[in-house]
Amino acid sequence: MVQASVSLRVKRLMQAAIIAIVAFAGVSIYTDMSALGNRLGGFGWWALASALGLALFNYVVRFLRWTLYLRKADVQLETGLSIQIFLSGFALSITPGKLGELIKSYLIREFRSVPVAKTAPLVVGERVTDLTALLLLGLIGVSAYGVAQNMVLIGIVLVGAALVGLSWPMLAMGTIKMLTNPGFLRRFREPLLEFYDGLAELVRPWPMLWATALATIAWLAECIGFALILSAFPGTEVPLGLAILIYATTTVAGALSFLPGGLLVTEATMALLLVESSRGVDEPTALAATILIRLATLWFAVLIGVVVLGLLRRKSAQADKALAAATREVESG
Repeated sequence: MVQASVSLRVKRLMQAAIIAIVAFAGVSIYTDMSALGNRLGGFGWWALASALGLALFNYVVRFLRWTLYLRKADVQLETGLSIQIFLSGFALSITPGKLGELIKSYLIREFRSVPVAKTAPLVVGERVTDLTALLLLGLIGVSAYGVAQNMVLIGIVLVGAALVGLSWPMLAMGTIKMLTNPGFLRRFREPLLEFYDGLAELVRPWPMLWATALATIAWLAECIGFALILSAFPGTEVPLGLAILIYATTTVAGALSFLPGGLLVTEATMALLLVESSRGVDEPTALAATILIRLATLWFAVLIGVVVLGLLRRKSAQADKALAAATREVESG
């Protein structure tokens, strides 16, 4: 059972790695690989270390939001276990829309017998406020630089429509009842209605405001990390505001593409926007910067998640069983 769940995780990681290699190869077609090596040779590696530190700051702020969400849902977890469960979600962040992070809800159920329907809204609430924060950062950049207007507009329309739907109980509950009207789906009605009740609480004005504020601080840190990486390439001139705009919008584009980890979409649009909108950024530099920021954010988070999952699995027989059951349900679903 445990070996099966581990195999599933390895399989997902392998699939994501293959997509990443394809993305790298696809973008590399448009650049000179020797020039790419030269750019990396002249790179100031202090910037990558700084970006990793800012990524850690991002995780700390998001963990604070996670803790406040748990408190709002009246879910009691020891700090150590809460940290492990929070970080474990990163291992499955390379799933479409990061929905694999729902493993956190399954782990809470296995360890503390809390129904998934009670905590799953917290995970979805994290994603909603993350997207809202990134769109706000992107919107600020658009107003200053006029770049990626269509990408930001599409994101605002999609996220805005979702928020309107969630804030309209009659529409949301009516949709759930309609979708679960067939007899074989009727058993999902009550859990889905409970899930909606929990999520609706999180998108009310005050919870949405403070959670989005924390998310904005968290993602701004990674945007600054991106700007530092760009500045460490000799001859590049990318204003901080433009770097924030490019990182925020391409991250949203990757999330809304529902490809695992936003792979292909994020890398391609990031490199393209860097070349088209920045002075001193040629194709090799754009590709090198894209590779480094994705290592410092996406793959760094995945590595942390995998390590924490391994530690959690070794913690005890109960943890081993809980992890196996949670991973199996998330990845088979």
